[in-house]
Amino acid sequence: MSTENNHRREFIKGLGVLSVGVASGCIDAKDVEEPKAGYTARPKNAQYMGDFAAAPLDKVRCAFIGVGDRGSGHVARIHQIDGVEVVAISDLYEDLAKKAKESCNKNGATKPEDIALYYGGENLWKKMLQEVTPDAVFVSTPWSLHAEMAIASMEAGAHAFVEVPIATTLEDMWKIVDASERTQKHCMMMENVNYGREELLYLNMCRQGAIGELLHGEAAYIHDLRFQMEDIERGTGSWRTHHYAKRNGNLYPTHGLGPIAQYMNLARAEDNFARLVSFSSPAMGRKMYAEKYYDTDHKWNQLDFKGGDINTAIIKTTLGRTILVQWDETSPRPYNRLNLIQGTKGILAGFPTRIAIPEKVKKVGNHHAEWFNEEEMGRIYEKYEHPLYKRLGALAKKRGGHGGTDFMMSYRIIECLRKGTPLDQNVYEGCFWSAVGPLTEASVSQDGMPQDFPDFTRGDWKNTNPLDIIL
Repeated sequence: MSTENNHRREFIKGLGVLSVGVASGCIDAKDVEEPKAGYTARPKNAQYMGDFAAAPLDKVRCAFIGVGDRGSGHVARIHQIDGVEVVAISDLYEDLAKKAKESCNKNGATKPEDIALYYGGENLWKKMLQEVTPDAVFVSTPWSLHAEMAIASMEAGAHAFVEVPIATTLEDMWKIVDASERTQKHCMMMENVNYGREELLYLNMCRQGAIGELLHGEAAYIHDLRFQMEDIERGTGSWRTHHYAKRNGNLYPTHGLGPIAQYMNLARAEDNFARLVSFSSPAMGRKMYAEKYYDTDHKWNQLDFKGGDINTAIIKTTLGRTILVQWDETSPRPYNRLNLIQGTKGILAGFPTRIAIPEKVKKVGNHHAEWFNEEEMGRIYEKYEHPLYKRLGALAKKRGGHGGTDFMMSYRIIECLRKGTPLDQNVYEGCFWSAVGPLTEASVSQDGMPQDFPDFTRGDWKNTNPLDIIL
């Protein structure tokens, strides 16, 4: 490890000690409480998956469980990537399964007639896994089913790729980790936001030290999704609305948190999640919406919405850094993920994209930081544009999916499987980012009491390589 990296660790450790010491009236390092281990020993027949690279596949035989809004998009994009064969599709509904199959008519190597369909029964996906034996399974189903389906896919010999969050309980996250380590199969939570142009730019800038030592991040998922309550019998709102009613915390943390975690190298060599505290606002918006738009006897008006409209959490890392995480899918406000990362030399922020590096002035004095103008931003893009975006950005925009992030993510998944290289997101990151959900629920229920993150890596995050700046 370089002297510079040692200095970085010691510097940020010092900040963590200072923040605790000031609160207690003392800044003695021995007074700092260490995060609890939160794990048992790894079984002897298991293998740590942090930098895991599977044997390369000349052709990736893909199967899909759930082809509603998200799953159908995965089918339509993935089948167009070289080296892919779509072998099977499973869904509860016949029309969705057949529509996804027909999407393979265009620009792909797989002919629709060669794709096996499984629909009409809740457990037919299990039959699919046994009969088709795919190399990779893409799971896009209600949250509560993610863990079971991912684990079964790995045990059937396939790599599992799961929509966000990877699971809703810490117990299920541990089961996923154990299954991945036992079967030596990838299980990646498909966080597409990490492949956005802004997120890739900021990752590259952080890696190159453009804003100095990283101190603080801000992440959010602010997206008014009350319209999904129109999905009464099937569709996202038909099951997601029940989560809003029963659970009180941050139910969807990973879109905002994933990029911040990668900027900070959390769970990878440099730093890790330690603990969080969380509070929720009153629960009002969903109830008001149901009363306004649905009859008194409608099922939405029979729900007791317990989940606060807005949840706010503060995460502390092992090095003392802080991350603000917010979630709000109810309030009438513009979409925002914050995407803010603060360093000792400057700040990067999102929505809109803004950068301020006051070191560009010779003397700070009374000259406070100002956001870069259009000309200065142009120079930033020219200097720090991520090489992955340079390579795939234009094609990704053409193929689509959240501005191209979905396609770029799918492309990288297939590329890594075919080359036999580590994935951009490992199983532990998916669990750490998703763990914010149940941990905020626990903190809110205890009036903001701190909650320790379990260490899904069992201490091996310290020996895990940072995510490369992929060319």
